[in-house]
Amino acid sequence: METKVTTPVVKGLIISMILIVIGLAIYFSGQMANKSLGYLQYLILLGGVIWACINYAKQLNHNVTFGNVFAHGFKTTAVVTVITIVYTVLAFKVLFPEMQDVLIRQAELEMEKQSLSDDQREQAIGMVRNYMVPFAIGGVLFFFMVIGLIGSLIGAAAAKKHPQDPFQQPL
Repeated sequence: METKVTTPVVKGLIISMILIVIGLAIYFSGQMANKSLGYLQYLILLGGVIWACINYAKQLNHNVTFGNVFAHGFKTTAVVTVITIVYTVLAFKVLFPEMQDVLIRQAELEMEKQSLSDDQREQAIGMVRNYMVPFAIGGVLFFFMVIGLIGSLIGAAAAKKHPQDPFQQPL
């Protein structure tokens, strides 16, 4: 009987759904300005990728190499990143268009704390308004891939590995 290995796509879907549900809970509870809750998604991604790597090695009875496990973790990260980018675009453009206004208002409040002229503030807010979605996509892409890289390295290092030589047959 051959062992069934959970694909990176399935693991990526699971991690993505958890991230989306937590993001929705943060949004609906009005905690978008709470930066520590924002970092929670990165911890979940890191833990999810490490789990994916360790689970992969376990499903293959630890007959894996560091490279195999790392690749599995990074593929999982890629799936999570793509799903999160699609969700981000849908959230800003279709599901919650008012989210952009909330984030712009937060940016205005942050800029009021700094010593910027009214002209500089207006220019910065205009830029944020025009490039909110591309900045969000770039942020998700960069940070998720970096955290996924770190998670894949940790997961590949933590997973038990006992690769067996396929050319060596027991007597």
